[in-house]
Amino acid sequence: MSHPEQTERSPHSAVKRPVVVTGIGVITPLGDDPAQLFAALCAGKSGIDTIETFDTGELPYRKAGEVRDFNPADYLGKGNLRPLDRTGRLAAVAAHSALHHAGWSEEARSEKAIGLVLGTLFGSVHTISQFDCRALTAGPIYAKPLDFANSVINAAAGQTAIWHHLPGVNSTIAGGPAASLQAIGYAADLISSGRAEVVLAGGADELCYESYLGYHRAGMVCGSGQAEESSPRPQPRPIPFDRRRNGFAPGEGAAFLVLEQEEAALRRGGRILATVRSHATTFDTSLGNDDATASAALERAVGQALQRAGCTAGEITAVSASANGTARSDAVEARGLAAALADRADAVAITAVKSMLGEPMGAGGVLQVATLIAALTSGTLPGIAGFSHTEKAITLGGLSAETQILPESRPPIGLTTALGLDGPIAALLIDGPSPAIMGQSNNTGKSHYD
Repeated sequence: MSHPEQTERSPHSAVKRPVVVTGIGVITPLGDDPAQLFAALCAGKSGIDTIETFDTGELPYRKAGEVRDFNPADYLGKGNLRPLDRTGRLAAVAAHSALHHAGWSEEARSEKAIGLVLGTLFGSVHTISQFDCRALTAGPIYAKPLDFANSVINAAAGQTAIWHHLPGVNSTIAGGPAASLQAIGYAADLISSGRAEVVLAGGADELCYESYLGYHRAGMVCGSGQAEESSPRPQPRPIPFDRRRNGFAPGEGAAFLVLEQEEAALRRGGRILATVRSHATTFDTSLGNDDATASAALERAVGQALQRAGCTAGEITAVSASANGTARSDAVEARGLAAALADRADAVAITAVKSMLGEPMGAGGVLQVATLIAALTSGTLPGIAGFSHTEKAITLGGLSAETQILPESRPPIGLTTALGLDGPIAALLIDGPSPAIMGQSNNTGKSHYD
């Protein structure tokens, strides 16, 4: 791994070869279609509900953003799904949807070395836990060989590539909530530099007892903070940027963008949904222990992305933030954004989709980007569910519970930010579709994907 200072100095090109988004695939608590997801977010619908996947009897908070009634065979057909665990299946389904949405048929894929870059926090943590537990309690002979194949963090990326016959580059980035934004940036660099022509980039993480318990013990889950035994626990409020926030609701999901070199995409007749303008990654050297250092790292990331894109903060149309309801990290992100946006901090519309999806960790950044693409296309930005007021220290003026109408700009430019749990920070700038490709916005909140 590169030293943080070396990472910040590394050249992320935004102009060598334009990189465009031609397809989006999602599997989320609010739906399995980008348009369906965006409509639900604009309606303020929450996917956070009582957990059904595992027993929550010992946990004080029993809700999450869970993908209900998930059957991968409904999407992938009757192939052998046994080698794929839940994380791998979520990733394979999202990849299938993205490829289909971009018009990459199985026949067309056979003629192109399509790559895949996946961001994740835990990978197959439930499988790893079960494999180790069985080996320790029953003996090594009872450990399942199929589970062993999924006990490495790059299993989901490898399994997805095998399933969809993607022989190109295959990489896994473990950066927590920043992972899939880092994955998009890395994939864009591969294409921009000429090392790849088409890459699936995104993220996936599963909801399971093991990860949920870890979040709870760390005091991250809403309402699970330190409290005296004699005191009642606070009412859970996973509301990003809100002054009442007290932690996040865990979540799960997967999403991929199909990224292509622009000229090649146009040559094959692909639809241009958005353009990756630039990206930047920095690192909080305090590892999340000093708020000022973390905010400054985010400010640098946004500033570098703007510089590489050749634009200013005044040109940003909307922001899709990674805030999830955690008191400390939301405040850190708010201060970093306010510093980077400067005199535009009061005016730029900001959304935080984790208010309705929960914290899907490795899938978070790409779901933020998918939402932002739809917002720039439609001219509307989903509100922050449950948001009322924030504290005086947060000086962002574009926070609202209501869906916001975006100002017209050509092209509309969106910013997505992400903060990892222990230092990784990323910022990504995208251009929305031009009128020549997508037509004029109707400002109804509906997506133009279909």
